Parts: sequence; structure tokens; C-alpha cells
Amino acid sequence: MRSFLVLTENGPLLVMTSHSCITEGGLLDSLRRKGIDKFIAYEVPTDRLHEYYGLPFEVIAADIERGKDLRVLDFDGPHIFNCLSFAELGRAIHYEN
Repeated sequence: MRSFLVLTENGPLLVMTSHSCITEGGLLDSLRRKGIDKFIAYEVPTDRLHEYYGLPFEVIAADIERGKDLRVLDFDGPHIFNCLSFAELGRAIHYEN
């Protein structure tokens, strides 16, 4: 399971996925179905999110383990940015369709 901070034209999303990379074909299809075809993403330490989000994280992690390929953990920009430090983010991944 991987977690990513995805910066889109409509704001940031904190997503969890069963895919190993945000640019895998199946995951890109799921993002497109949500209207996202251009983004900058950063991998986020999943254990850090578990500490911060607790039970909501566990519910979404269970969905991922049951076969969902993508779930949104948070879409509240100020909340996401209060939770994460830039030092915790992986390298930037740019994508546009």
C-alpha cells in the first residue's frame, strides 16, 4: 500500500492506493474517472498517516486490502498541510495526459 499527496487544479488530495507508483496505468484510469488528468504527486510515508488519521486511515486501508485500487483519505488542503511536513514528502512526480 502506498500513499500520495496529489496536487490538482482543484486542490490537494491525500490518496491511498494498492499500486506501487502513482503513474501505473490502472491508477491513472481511476484518477481520470475522478476528473484528474494532470497533477504533481509526492509519496507520503504511510505509517505517518496512520499515526495522524487513526481509525479513518484503518478503514481506508482495509478497503485497499479488499481490492479497491484508490481511496481518498483527505481533501481538506489546510488539514493536509498541517499534518505533513515538506521534509516527509518524496520526490515530485509530474504527470499530464
